[in-house]
Amino acid sequence: MNVLLLAGGLGTRLRPLTEHMPKPMALVINRPWLEHLILHLKEQGVQRFVIALKHHPEKIKTYFGDGRKWGVSIQYAVERELLGTAGAIKNAEPLLDDRFVVINADVVHDTELKPLLEAHERHGGQVTIALKEVEDPTQFGVVELDETGRILRFVEKPRLKEAPSRLINAGIYVMDKKVLAAIPSHREVSIERETFPALIEGDAGVYGQRIEGYWADMGTKDRYRSLHWDLLRGASRLPVPGQDDGDGIRMGKGCKIGPGVLLVPPVLIGDHVRIGARSVIGPNVVLGDQCVIGPNVRLSDSILWNKCRVHEGAHLSNCIFGYGLELGSRHILHEAVMNRTGVMQA
Repeated sequence: MNVLLLAGGLGTRLRPLTEHMPKPMALVINRPWLEHLILHLKEQGVQRFVIALKHHPEKIKTYFGDGRKWGVSIQYAVERELLGTAGAIKNAEPLLDDRFVVINADVVHDTELKPLLEAHERHGGQVTIALKEVEDPTQFGVVELDETGRILRFVEKPRLKEAPSRLINAGIYVMDKKVLAAIPSHREVSIERETFPALIEGDAGVYGQRIEGYWADMGTKDRYRSLHWDLLRGASRLPVPGQDDGDGIRMGKGCKIGPGVLLVPPVLIGDHVRIGARSVIGPNVVLGDQCVIGPNVRLSDSILWNKCRVHEGAHLSNCIFGYGLELGSRHILHEAVMNRTGVMQA
């Protein structure tokens, strides 16, 4: 059984970070999220992947190639025009097994596939949808189930008092290939608004299975930041890189930390990072590989990707910097999000 990773979305809510890259390639604790995901699934025995691409497909193809560096096999299905979630699956149909797993590749999670596959075998339907219970379902597609786990209907972004449950579509599906006959070719099709409701109405057998563990949509800047703080605090089984000092500070290899530097946990420091004297780093800071932080800098609640430079006396709070950005001396930034071309968005 192979796994289809949907990685073709535009990532509009995470711009400007995703202006020139697919959202699943955004760094999560100093590694592209898509790489985390592939390695997590490989640990569960998945060896064959298909990746659905649209937005800057060359970035993913160049990075992963045929997958052999990671000990897996990767094929690609590229959309010539936006096809939506169901259309992307239909476009990949020639590469898919008779039964396959679909995963939205821009959701951060540590889901185990085995319970989903076992549930799919038990109920005998054609689709199993992973369901996650959340406190506030109003920003998601909420499902109503019967006592057997069969899904009766979807309610998209309901008001809290109108939500039939707190179980949301987690963006992970086990599917029998014959259901793809219900998806039209060569046009945009939403799996949530068109395909699943049609399959439910046609009594194809669409079931839900609750999943446990960590799950977070990284689609907005606030969610992107908060999932990092979750991971640094150990909320997920996903591995956090660096050597743990036992007090919430994780540091990569080859780092140089100046005198009088204060690290306030949780902090993740990548490889070959330099931090100047008397700087205060943290709480809630991620520094990518080869970042250079000058003296007397103050960083909090911020994420800097690889090769960023922050000069003497600058202050950053609630910021996200893309690759290779530079901030001059004594600048003060709050809630700034900047991509590698320097475009800033408050």
